[in-house]
Amino acid sequence: MKYSSRQQPSKHWLRKIDWILIALLAVLAIISVTTISSAMGGGQYSANFSVRQIIYYILGAILAFIIMLFSPKKIKNNTYLLYIFFCILLIGLLIIPETPITPVINGAKSWYTFGPVSIQPSEFMKVILIIALAKAVANHNRFTFNKSFQTDLVLFFKIIGISIVPMALILLQNDLGTTLVICAVIVGIMLVSGITWRILAPLFIAAFIIGSSIILAIIYKPSLIENLLGVKMYQMGRINSWLDPYSYSAGDGYHLTESLKAIGSGQLFGKGFNHGEVYIPENHTDFIFSVVGEEMGFLGAVVLLLIFLALIFHLIRLATKVESSFSKIFIIGYVSLLVFHILQNIGMTIQLLPITGIPLPFISYGGSSLWSLMVGIGVVLSLHFHQRQTMPSKDK
Repeated sequence: MKYSSRQQPSKHWLRKIDWILIALLAVLAIISVTTISSAMGGGQYSANFSVRQIIYYILGAILAFIIMLFSPKKIKNNTYLLYIFFCILLIGLLIIPETPITPVINGAKSWYTFGPVSIQPSEFMKVILIIALAKAVANHNRFTFNKSFQTDLVLFFKIIGISIVPMALILLQNDLGTTLVICAVIVGIMLVSGITWRILAPLFIAAFIIGSSIILAIIYKPSLIENLLGVKMYQMGRINSWLDPYSYSAGDGYHLTESLKAIGSGQLFGKGFNHGEVYIPENHTDFIFSVVGEEMGFLGAVVLLLIFLALIFHLIRLATKVESSFSKIFIIGYVSLLVFHILQNIGMTIQLLPITGIPLPFISYGGSSLWSLMVGIGVVLSLHFHQRQTMPSKDK
């Protein structure tokens, strides 16, 4: 018996489901609900957000399963319609005045609210943009027969052109965190797009030099940033509180100092479930890792990181197995999104990175964030579910 070159779809639909991915998500869901439930013990909440998170996970799982049933070709064909639709939703948030449907929450008008359900279009736009970029790159490479510096330059500007509109709309909402996530996605996709390093290397070097210069200027010459960029000193509160949180512990540095206290007090084994003592406002959202560090300790935090590492490794492994360029590029873009979210969220709780409003994937409380991630999971499941398998056949 030998394997034929003939490709056939697997007959039993259960075999086509990526059960490893589902198992990893189930473990993350248990950790999320458990940690959020423990965060309720501080008495600062009247609602039980852990129950809501269970509902969000159930709805997200249904959404991912529905997307899985659509073939990658159908998803790819409808990408630009979804892209335009969510761009319109982002524009609506900018031009529609404050109403019960478009409320201002925490100083930002980034949500559409329909009764108890709030939808944040920028969260979904991240995943839709990955699909759009994957389609653009795959189509460009498919129809480029003589690859050259000029064709790579065209591809580079295609990626920038598709990304610049949602980035600008999200940045106008004062959502720097999501804008940085999109930048990370762009970098990840560019690295696997086939663009020559003669274009990427100067770009990355220039970005590194400019970024380093801005950071050094913020540290040593903050007045220079104020004069050149028009940034007011009060707007640099988060940067100053990141560099020296204890000098700003009564204001912008409060979250960070309390987070460091919570994680440090957890020591090696943690204080145990529902035994957190350090008060951190809204610790069930962006600072959920502080709850993990305090109650599960260093070992619990390491276990969570290992689960994330297993998820990332599994997705990269899947990217090496799928056949189409579109599928590979989407998975790498989605991995870039997850890696940036994980590094930024954990980094900001331990003072390695400035504080931004970026949740910890699959762990932090939130409907839009979780649902958008589950949309990406649905696409990944679709890529696995609809890929053609090599079937054994007997020689005559």
